[in-house]
Amino acid sequence: MTGVDGVAFEAIVLAAGAGSRFGGGKLLAPWRGGVLLDGALEAAFAAPVGRVIVVTGTDAEAVGAAATAHAARHGEAMRLALVHAADHAEGMGASLRTGAAALSPNLDGVFVFLGDMPRVPAGVADQLAAAVLAGAPAASAAFRGQRGHPTLIGADLIPGLLTLKGDAGARGVLKDLGPRLALIEAPDDGVLFDVDERGDLDAGRK
Repeated sequence: MTGVDGVAFEAIVLAAGAGSRFGGGKLLAPWRGGVLLDGALEAAFAAPVGRVIVVTGTDAEAVGAAATAHAARHGEAMRLALVHAADHAEGMGASLRTGAAALSPNLDGVFVFLGDMPRVPAGVADQLAAAVLAGAPAASAAFRGQRGHPTLIGADLIPGLLTLKGDAGARGVLKDLGPRLALIEAPDDGVLFDVDERGDLDAGRK
């Protein structure tokens, strides 16, 4: 599906994990007047994409309902797609495989957002898109030189997402890029901040 100016990007939001270190129910934990997942969805829908594909796993019904409610509140229901990773317990690779299998054909690239990263700064996705359109095979957000999320996977690397295994996520398709992976410096550490434990919620409310 077309995003902007005839360029076709889509986004995958990985929302399948059990959140065991958090004690369960992580993506539905209260966050800034909503739930934690809302932060990642806001960033994904703000990206220059046609569709946002949310991959569910643990708590699939509740997580899917939260994503649907978010999209409805913001007038984005037509851009949301839900897919369930039946083998999500295998790890992030399985969830990303499922999301990649649901992508539209002939894309210029796919953004990968993590459902437990609610503070991605506005505008970062546009800069990633610009880097890939300028020729980078992929681009990742970074802060003070440390690579974070989201990542934009260019068209040539998308087939590799369908072969991922385990819990390595997109690293399997990025590991051989070296300096060809464009690192886009973000204005704050929201591209590094994720919620693993309940105490992280308070640490991230700033």
